[in-house]
Amino acid sequence: MDAMGVGTASLQEKEQSMRLGKVVKSNSHCDYVVELDDQTSRSFSPQPDDYGFGSFVRLDAGDRQFDPDARHWAVGLIYNSQLFNPMFLNMGPRLSSDPDPVFTPDLITETRTLLWVVLIGQFEMYQGQTYGVHGIPKVVVPFNTHVCKLSEAEIHRFHLNRQEQPQFCYYSHLLRCGGTFAAQLTEQVLQEVSASGLFTGADRRALEILCKELAWKNTMGAMR
Repeated sequence: MDAMGVGTASLQEKEQSMRLGKVVKSNSHCDYVVELDDQTSRSFSPQPDDYGFGSFVRLDAGDRQFDPDARHWAVGLIYNSQLFNPMFLNMGPRLSSDPDPVFTPDLITETRTLLWVVLIGQFEMYQGQTYGVHGIPKVVVPFNTHVCKLSEAEIHRFHLNRQEQPQFCYYSHLLRCGGTFAAQLTEQVLQEVSASGLFTGADRRALEILCKELAWKNTMGAMR
C-alpha cells in the first residue's frame, strides 16, 4: 500500500512538473505576463530551475506534454521575471501587542512571482506529427491559459518544419521583442539550439556564425 501511494504521488508529480502557471495579463499581442503557481495553488509547485531565463514554454489548454486533442495557442520564451510583494515598504499602522489568536483571521500570502513571455510561434500537426510554425501567432491568448515548460522532445519538434527540416526563423523577431535583455536572450537560445545536435552541417555553421556575431556585438556594446 505504501509503495502504491508513493508511485501514485510520483506519477502525479511527473504529470504536473511541466506546468508553470497561467496567463494573467498581456503587454502586447506577442508579450504576455504569467503568474507562477505557488504552494497554495497546487501540491507540486514549480521550482526555480523550472522557469529560468530563456526557458521555452507553451501556452495551451492542457498541463501535460503535447496533447493532440488540446487547443495550442502559442510557444514562447521567458525573457523577464518580477517578484511582487505588496508588503514591501508598507509603513502603515501596526499592532502594539500580539493579536488575540481567537479573533485573528487567517493570513494570506500575497507575494507573487510573475514571468514575462514573448511568443515566437506555435505548434501544428500534420499526418500525426507535430511541427513548429515560427512567427507571431494570429490568435489572442485567453486569460487563465495554462503555461507549461517544453520538454527537450518538444523543443526539438518546434525547430522542425512541416517537411521535417530544421528551422530557426524567429531570430529577428526575438531581437526586436525580447525586452531589455533581447540580445543576451537571443545569444543564449542560439547557443542552446546549436549545441542540441538538431542542426548539422551548413545549418549548424550558420547558427554558430550568428551566435559569434551577436556575442561580438554584445561585447562591443558593453564597452561603449
